Amino acid sequence: MSLYRNRRAAALFAFNCLVACALLAAGAVGVQAVRAHTATLTATKAPLLLAPLVGVNDSCIEQSEGSPPSPASDKPEDLAASCSGAQGSAATLIESTLTQLAPAGAAASPYTLGYTLAVPLLTLFKRAPDGWEVDHERVAHVARTVALSSRPAVLYLFSTHFSVGSKLEEDLASNPANLAQTRDGPLPTGRYYGAPIYNWSVARTDNTLTARREQALAAVLAAVCTLPQPERARIRAVTVLGETHQLFPDFEAGMGYGGAYRITDYSPASVRGFQAYLRQQFGSVSQLNRTLGSRYAEFGDVAPPSRDIRTEALTRYTEHIDAFAQGSLPIAGWAFVAQPKRPGQARPAPWVHIYLDGVFIKKVRADRGRQDVAQALPEVRHADTGWRMDLDFRQVAPGLHRVDVLLEQRPGELTSIGSRQIAIMDARQQTPQPTPQKPLPTTATKRSGVLGHIDQPLEQASYYFNPLVPYWHRFRGQQVADYLAHFSQQVARSCLADVPRYTHQIVPFSNPGWDENKFAIGRSLQPGTGLRLGVSLYGDAAYGARFPAWLRTTGQTTYGVTEFHPLRAMDAQQLSDVLASHAAHGAQFLSFFLEPRWQGTLVPRAVHNPFSFDPDNQQFGSDVLYRAMQQVLHPG
Repeated sequence: MSLYRNRRAAALFAFNCLVACALLAAGAVGVQAVRAHTATLTATKAPLLLAPLVGVNDSCIEQSEGSPPSPASDKPEDLAASCSGAQGSAATLIESTLTQLAPAGAAASPYTLGYTLAVPLLTLFKRAPDGWEVDHERVAHVARTVALSSRPAVLYLFSTHFSVGSKLEEDLASNPANLAQTRDGPLPTGRYYGAPIYNWSVARTDNTLTARREQALAAVLAAVCTLPQPERARIRAVTVLGETHQLFPDFEAGMGYGGAYRITDYSPASVRGFQAYLRQQFGSVSQLNRTLGSRYAEFGDVAPPSRDIRTEALTRYTEHIDAFAQGSLPIAGWAFVAQPKRPGQARPAPWVHIYLDGVFIKKVRADRGRQDVAQALPEVRHADTGWRMDLDFRQVAPGLHRVDVLLEQRPGELTSIGSRQIAIMDARQQTPQPTPQKPLPTTATKRSGVLGHIDQPLEQASYYFNPLVPYWHRFRGQQVADYLAHFSQQVARSCLADVPRYTHQIVPFSNPGWDENKFAIGRSLQPGTGLRLGVSLYGDAAYGARFPAWLRTTGQTTYGVTEFHPLRAMDAQQLSDVLASHAAHGAQFLSFFLEPRWQGTLVPRAVHNPFSFDPDNQQFGSDVLYRAMQQVLHPG
């Protein structure tokens, strides 16, 4: 995909049947029901700002680069004139698009409608005789958009690993100092659904990549700061950089637990940083050795874990790393129980009961989004079927263990999904011995319409805990947080210092099939980084109870939803419920994608975002969501 895309590797499937069914439901929702529900929002809080992002980025900026996404002849002349020239801006295009969503003079809504203005930092340069220089015409275009639009805005200072089609990116990628490194060296340019990915480093700020980002950011801030204060005051929030995390090979398919474990960052600067981090954590190498059971002579001898004990020779046990070496393993899969659905009520998610050696551990709901299951099995297309729990195996005795998963197909009636035999290993790799088993509860034959599968753990999988690995992952997470903080501080030194600053992060833990340690995002989602929480929510993370439950554990009471898509159609009542829930839990703004429309007509572009709310986009129920949003925004 292009600049924005769903981060879930299996989520690029089209759900046309889902759209058709949801259209029938949407027709049954009356305007009065929407009005009655939205009236319950408390008047004591500032209204939730709905800030859609029009287009893949500022379409007018694309045009001013001289490389529009579609032939210039496809653009209406008046649109081209509005975008281009000394007084060109995206303000008129944004207004034209938003007016289609909520016409002027519509009935009052409990929400404020604004927009998100994406500013792709690495497109704000042009070639100069001595290299690259800021293109101040493009920068001025950004400031004029803010000045000429009367609507509140979220200023998205965008620069991530997803290509924006700038020649500068190619130049920066030729320098290894700018690239994330696995143990095998710098990561080359990758692909994500056909689009380039530049595997930028977050391990250092003394490289040319960071310098160019700083240069572009400074130019944007300087231009915005020349605006009169009333115009600057329209900027309600600033999101910094966008999706920022550690990287790994094969980004498109490598988010899970399979394959060789290759993570970043192993650059020399990062190795030195890790050694300094350990010195700060432990104070003395003797304390480090007592904690790890190691025999290091000095902190400079500590190398980040990088080898797999199963296939490679180790000099020290602490060199071992894989997806589970931090001491936890996922027990995960999907489950579905066919049952009648009452009108107006959600189908209840079934309980999954997990046992270790016959001892009950925990039960979890099968209520997580699994787009791959929905695409493969039409009978479950309307259900969230994923389930997962993480087992801390650090306190599990070495040996052969059995994991059993039972599904509650009726209250009090369990049936087996399956079992897995696994080995918890010790550092000496002694042959694991069988663990005594306790009898499982009585199970019933699986009924018709009951489905399920265990994805993790794999049969006869082995697990080794390396006490150095948790420190390595925490350090990698701190690198991500520090890199974001570096740019947050730059904004804090500008005239926008008092404007709330947010991350624009994904939440890998919301996807039951992803290894969140590969991304190392966790620290950047916690308080104390100088940035407020800004998260992109897709699927059940957008509408379910899991995100609010996680939010409570962080102690954060405000946040921004930087990208929003339920990945399913919703009628106006359902969408209103979701928006009201986010407002009640502390959301300050919520962004979703809109395709640019000029005087009611879709603007031609080479690539249309499959996640745009748009009347012509049937992917993921997006056309139904567009009409539902129209009803929410003008319930009269």
